[in-house]
Amino acid sequence: MSEEDKIEGRLSGEQIEPKETENLLLRLVYMIIIAVMISVAQTVLGFMTVVQFVVMLISNKEPNERIAEFGTDLGIWIAKAARYQTAASEVKPWPWTELD
Repeated sequence: MSEEDKIEGRLSGEQIEPKETENLLLRLVYMIIIAVMISVAQTVLGFMTVVQFVVMLISNKEPNERIAEFGTDLGIWIAKAARYQTAASEVKPWPWTELD
C-alpha cells in the first residue's frame, strides 16, 4: 500500500457515523469550538512551515521527516474538521473521536 493510499484511507476511509442526529444548537456549539481549533491549527501550520523552510535551508534541502509527518496529520485533521463544519460528515474530529 502506497503512502498516498494510506493518507486517502485516513482522510475518507470508513468512519462510524452516529446513529442519531444531534440537536442543532449543540451542533452550533461544536462548530464554534471547532472553528477556533481550526484557527489555532492554521497558526501552527504557518509556524511549522517557516520552521521546515529554515530546516531545509540549513540541511541542504532535506526536510525534517517529523515535521513533514506532523503536517500530514494536521492536514488530515483540518480536512475532517471541515467535513464536520460543512455537514459533509456527522463525525466530529479529534478530540471527540480517535486521532488516526
